[in-house]
Amino acid sequence: VQLVESGGGLVQPGGSLTLSCATSGLTYDYYAIGWFRQAPGKEREGVSCFSKGDGATYYTDSVKGRFTTSRDNSKDMVYLQMNDLKPEDTGVYFCASDRYLYCSSYQWKQPGRYNYWGQGTQVTVSS
Repeated sequence: VQLVESGGGLVQPGGSLTLSCATSGLTYDYYAIGWFRQAPGKEREGVSCFSKGDGATYYTDSVKGRFTTSRDNSKDMVYLQMNDLKPEDTGVYFCASDRYLYCSSYQWKQPGRYNYWGQGTQVTVSS
């Protein structure tokens, strides 16, 4: 399994960015895709979780209503659309996957529950 993020950059507060996660090797009927972020000096934080089985998506409270996760099956891509960005959204964003994790479980926010990770892409929100 390989995951490759792209789409990060510098954006002003209130702006938008769309991150992409190119996936390969995820040939299972079910898996979870998580988006995480890590700010300097802080722990890695779960942002969203997407379930391949039922298409359900979960978000951490701080991004609800601003971030949207979607998947393009034909391209094996998962996206994180981020709107109304705030300085506190700054960090390295990662996508991660696990075959056995259910997004409906509180464990989706725990980085240790994911077996596969991308290399990350930097998002900086600053004026």
